[in-house]
Amino acid sequence: MDSLSDTLKKLKITAVDRTEDSLEGCLDCLLQALAQNNAETSEKIQASGILQLFASLLTPQSSCKAKVANIIAEVAKNDSLQAQLINMGVIPTLVKLLGIHCQNAALTEMCLVAFGNLAELESSKEQFASTNIAEELVKLFKKQIEHDKREMIFEVLAPLAENDAIKLQLVEAGLVECLLEIVQQKVDSDKEDDITELKTGSDLMVLLLLGDESMQKLFEGGKGSVFQRVLSWIPSNNHQLQLAGALAIANFARNDGNCIHMVDNGIVEKLMDLLDRHVEDGNVTVQHAALSALRNLAIPVINKAKMLSAGVTEAVLKFLKSEMPPVQFKLLGTLRMLIDAQAEAAEQLGKNVKLVERLVEWCEAKDHAGVMGESNRLLSALIRHSKSKDVIKTIVQSGGIKHLVTMATSEHVIMQNEALVALALIAALELGTAEKDLESAKLVQILHRLLADERSAPEIKYNSMVLICALMGSESLHKEVQDLAFLDVVSKLRSHENKSVAQQASLTEQRLTVES
Repeated sequence: MDSLSDTLKKLKITAVDRTEDSLEGCLDCLLQALAQNNAETSEKIQASGILQLFASLLTPQSSCKAKVANIIAEVAKNDSLQAQLINMGVIPTLVKLLGIHCQNAALTEMCLVAFGNLAELESSKEQFASTNIAEELVKLFKKQIEHDKREMIFEVLAPLAENDAIKLQLVEAGLVECLLEIVQQKVDSDKEDDITELKTGSDLMVLLLLGDESMQKLFEGGKGSVFQRVLSWIPSNNHQLQLAGALAIANFARNDGNCIHMVDNGIVEKLMDLLDRHVEDGNVTVQHAALSALRNLAIPVINKAKMLSAGVTEAVLKFLKSEMPPVQFKLLGTLRMLIDAQAEAAEQLGKNVKLVERLVEWCEAKDHAGVMGESNRLLSALIRHSKSKDVIKTIVQSGGIKHLVTMATSEHVIMQNEALVALALIAALELGTAEKDLESAKLVQILHRLLADERSAPEIKYNSMVLICALMGSESLHKEVQDLAFLDVVSKLRSHENKSVAQQASLTEQRLTVES
């Protein structure tokens, strides 16, 4: 390795003198050393302080720029040196070179390798965003026919497209049109390279839609040719395209205006048809994506009734038997969005014993916190939106009460609150039916704890007191309330800074005093 130290010294001198032959020789030795032992050589390069010289050797006039780019690409494989290369400003320099020498295959390749290694770093993305990298890569991409070269460009595009500013630049540079063309060319091919390219191209397309600006630009009020093309992927027979199409719709459905337009223009029926094709031994990723799209579309109030009358709940319920947590999670979220403030639909679903029993089962899915949380929230939503005695009876019979009581102790205030409101409705409408379950779930002790805890949010304290008053109608629960000195805790809350809490504390105190 001593010869390496000599090479580095010599390189320092020749780089200043610009003796082209000796420079080429030194760079060759360096590349050889990097090929043999990248880590150790990179460290020595760093220690020698020669990295700074590389930026000056990358001028468009320099005859050895391809070799220097090659060395930078190799050195960029070591995490410790990536930040240093970025700080030296090699990114704008390489982007400029790529623009000037796009005919030079060797140089182009070296730039792409270097970009691929640097693009993963967060700090590099800002630098890339300030260059015209998007334009250069799209220009290069359009000219490439070879699969391997396209793959190299894809490897740079994917990490760069995670940055919102670059997403928009890529859309403006015409990348989407290139990707749509690839999809069209490769969709019917069964060659492995084509299948890979179809997947990479359609995945990248979905990634571009994750940026709000780039997504709106491509939606063009629902008239955009890109949006129309994506719609045509959903009924296709290719799983990868069905998946990309459904994910793209889920991304377009990130604001109310788009959602309303899409529902009015028949997207729901297309997604339901797609789901139907995947009920038996279906493709889990397609199921998940189609349900994600339906869930997002169901967020605007105006869409709920339309989607309910289109039969979305029936389509979604076909997946109740799924054993896949991601599918279960989206299924629950979709139903919860659909019944929000839709009393009739909430009642219909809440009386569906199969559904309620499955929810109670999922409320115990300890390994899948998301599924567990969503099941609890849907149980509570069925009661809150239906305000129906029949729904409460179904939930009591299926053993759901204990889960709602546990939900009141969640670390998420929104979930605690949803549970307390549902429990207050149970106490007001069907206390006799639920009494034993509320007792064995230790609801009264939990309410005492929530009221005594200074960290409880005002709405939690308020709803806990409302619930206490409602529980007085049961002899056994009333006795529990008396045994746990509630009066002390409640009277302290009369001076609470929140007006509603203070007011409810006075009412609760009166009720407790009268009933004691």
